[in-house]
Amino acid sequence: MRRYLIVANQTLGTEELVRFVRTRAGMEPSEFFLVVPATPALEMVHGAEGVPAVGGGTVLPSSPEHAHQLAQERLEAAMAQLQGMGATVDGRVGHRDPVHAVEAALKGRQFDEIVVSTLPRRMSRWLHQDLPRRLEHRTQLPVTHIGGAA
Repeated sequence: MRRYLIVANQTLGTEELVRFVRTRAGMEPSEFFLVVPATPALEMVHGAEGVPAVGGGTVLPSSPEHAHQLAQERLEAAMAQLQGMGATVDGRVGHRDPVHAVEAALKGRQFDEIVVSTLPRRMSRWLHQDLPRRLEHRTQLPVTHIGGAA
């Protein structure tokens, strides 16, 4: 049984990630554990100080509570989607820092591979932070990157 730790947030449920799970599950018995870092999203706020946005308003990071709520909703939807296609899936919302989220998910669990699913390179904070390489170095596990469509 192969065990995969999938790290994703905004890309949960994308065609690329679903195809990866379907392919791996079709090759051999597999289990998937989703960790969704509660990374604050940028939100448009009118009448606040911050980064001016095109068309008026200001862009600010969401609150930690809102980030956790969004991550939980994405996790639940992705788990239902993947379980609906027959995959064995579990998961949890993790720390806002994806490295910390992965380290917490690894405690008491064994995985054969880590999968990092990101937005396209030009939009991905995780790729700008070199997350796949950093995780491979810290965990000594193979890391596969799945990039979102441009």
